[in-house]
Amino acid sequence: MLVSRPIMRTIRYTQKNFASAIRKLDRRSAPPEGVEKIVNDVIEEVRTRGDEAIIEFSKKFDGADFKNGKALRVTNAELEAADDQVEPATRKAIAASQKNVIQFAKKSLRKDWHGKNAQGAEVGEIYQPFERVGIYVPGGSAPLVSTANMTACLAKAAGCPEIVVMTPPGADGTVNPALLYALKEAGATEIYKIGGAQAVAAMALGTQTISPVLKVYGPGNSFVVEAKRQLFGVVAVDLLPGPSEVVVLSDKSGKAPYIAADLLAQAEHGGDSGMGFITDSEELFEEVQTEIKEQVQTLSRQTQLRKSLKEGCWMILVEKLEDGVDIVNAYAPEHLSLVTTREKTILPKIKTSGAIFLGNLSPVAVGDFLAGPSHELPTGGAGKSFPGLTVDQFQRRTSIVRLDKESIAKSAPIVEEFARIEGLDAHGRSATIRTER
Repeated sequence: MLVSRPIMRTIRYTQKNFASAIRKLDRRSAPPEGVEKIVNDVIEEVRTRGDEAIIEFSKKFDGADFKNGKALRVTNAELEAADDQVEPATRKAIAASQKNVIQFAKKSLRKDWHGKNAQGAEVGEIYQPFERVGIYVPGGSAPLVSTANMTACLAKAAGCPEIVVMTPPGADGTVNPALLYALKEAGATEIYKIGGAQAVAAMALGTQTISPVLKVYGPGNSFVVEAKRQLFGVVAVDLLPGPSEVVVLSDKSGKAPYIAADLLAQAEHGGDSGMGFITDSEELFEEVQTEIKEQVQTLSRQTQLRKSLKEGCWMILVEKLEDGVDIVNAYAPEHLSLVTTREKTILPKIKTSGAIFLGNLSPVAVGDFLAGPSHELPTGGAGKSFPGLTVDQFQRRTSIVRLDKESIAKSAPIVEEFARIEGLDAHGRSATIRTER
């Protein structure tokens, strides 16, 4: 069924309710109503019943029946079969993406350093990879092969020896061959056919057959994100990336066909995906709407497109582009496409976007699949507080301090004064005793 007349919410600065409409776009990341309790119940079931609960949830949510002898963990035979099914062109694309991601990650790795403070004490930091990490790769209506590259490759670049991956199975209990191939090439050491909040719980808490991990990574739906939020503290988490979103901020230099294509690329994710367009050009404002109505007819994922355009798409005509900057910073989009002849002055004013794509020739999809930086980014307004996924989040930081006779002699009086102020005389004595003997 074609989307002949997509419905998109439009807002103009000339409207009487413009200010109140814009305020609704000032977001803070929070779980949707009802999700918190559902996820809490899932976590408790996994905590108390382990594998048995995982199998029941797989049947309930994914339609996959693992009670008939099928294994939750992907076997070597399944990986070998996946290799045989992956086309050469797919292998080449995966290799190109993984090469860029790993190169970018290795340049971002934090390195050990040592120096001396003002009193002469040796100080520094050492960085080591987490020994066992867990990564969630969404499945659903599309196998997100690119997410395997944008997460597991970072763990590989950091040198994590155990990389555990959870991804939802199909109703037949299998995983897309291209996704399995990408995960293997990215360095995954264990792959499980488990999705949803139960996957996060299994990684954090462990079950009879799954050892717990030290940190959980990866994007997912609202249930996955809420599971990460609730289990934070039991296990470390990277960030809270939920349904994907994009905002385009453009002056009259923007090309309507390109902008419409970026918005539709986002819309085909379906679900709770969000897409926004902001411009100070009346002409471009109208042209983009026309382009969407024409381009949507040529695309395949009509169900997802129709739902997203109706429920998640908004377009705003502002009086001046700086007003659009304020909206962007309040909304904190996962992806921002910025197209303006005043890039040098506008770009520094953007504070909260997860990733920024500059100019007419920079589609967000290149960032999704190929460019190098991870596409796991903060959503739902979380960009106000969280950065996107980086390789150093797979490293454990430890500080180092070493004093000698000279540096302890200079440090002890200062420590003793702090101890006096805070009423902690044992602290002071632990320093001064080293200067007396």
